[in-house]
Amino acid sequence: MDELAALLDLQHGVIARRQARAVGLSPTDIARRVRRREWTRVHPGVYVNHSGPLTWWQRAWAAVLACWPAALDGRSALRAHEGPGRRSARDDDPIEVVVAHGRRVSAPHGVQVRQSRRFDDATQANFAPPRLRYDAVVIDLADRAEDDLTAIAILADACGGRRTTAARLRAQVDGLARVRRRVWLVGILNDVADGACSVLEHGFLNLVERPHGLPRGQRQVPATDAAGRLMFRDVCYDVGGHRQIVELDGRLGHTSARDRARDLERDLDAALGREHTVRLGYTQVFGDPCVTAAKVGRLLRARGWTGVVRPCASCPPPAQRSGGDQPA
Repeated sequence: MDELAALLDLQHGVIARRQARAVGLSPTDIARRVRRREWTRVHPGVYVNHSGPLTWWQRAWAAVLACWPAALDGRSALRAHEGPGRRSARDDDPIEVVVAHGRRVSAPHGVQVRQSRRFDDATQANFAPPRLRYDAVVIDLADRAEDDLTAIAILADACGGRRTTAARLRAQVDGLARVRRRVWLVGILNDVADGACSVLEHGFLNLVERPHGLPRGQRQVPATDAAGRLMFRDVCYDVGGHRQIVELDGRLGHTSARDRARDLERDLDAALGREHTVRLGYTQVFGDPCVTAAKVGRLLRARGWTGVVRPCASCPPPAQRSGGDQPA
């Protein structure tokens, strides 16, 4: 039974009835294993080789085998590619699978099934378990996202994690006949290609910098800390012979005491290099971008910038501006 053992090992202990028959087990052999609780039924015709709770990988394998031929889809595919990371499926989320267009598949409990005309081209059948290709699932999730911020986060996280590039995702969009938000997605990917690698960075670019006429900052600028380790500055403005750094602190990557200590160390290193750093969060960027633009403009003018912050369409009229915090 070496073949059976190898199959169970590959599939995290999950096996389909047809696979068991293919490696030599009879219906009686299968029934005996179930009766002895060596195997437990997960879905019709799908078993796991224990009687305890299922891991996420076992649930994923069981869903794919129950709907076979099938592949992981959506956030389930994303988790299979990335691991249980920041935006992947949670352990108790339904397992999402994709099947070929036209197949009528009854979704087992805890499984969501979607049909795709591009099933053969967009899936990686040689992966364990089979799944939608990484670039395909990122674009699909972004196109189906419930709001703009979620879509931006999906695209920015994929590129920020160095698993793909904006150019590859743009090629994926260009190769699809049906994309609901094609023009918008291409615009976001162009921004990501320019270095806006998070929701917050994209918001700063499109709500603060561009509409208020601030100078174009350099994004994801490589630098080294005092220990010689490589790091990246979110946005850098070189004006009047001085550098103004803007670090954008989103919820991701800035949540623990260790993260905070690392950020403070980066600011201290910048100060040693006679560079000034300000840190902005969601409130400054999304809550009141016009006020933030005016204040960043004043910082840049203090460093030697000769430009003028201009009001955007959302800025209050001059009579409602106070304290010099709004663009003139």
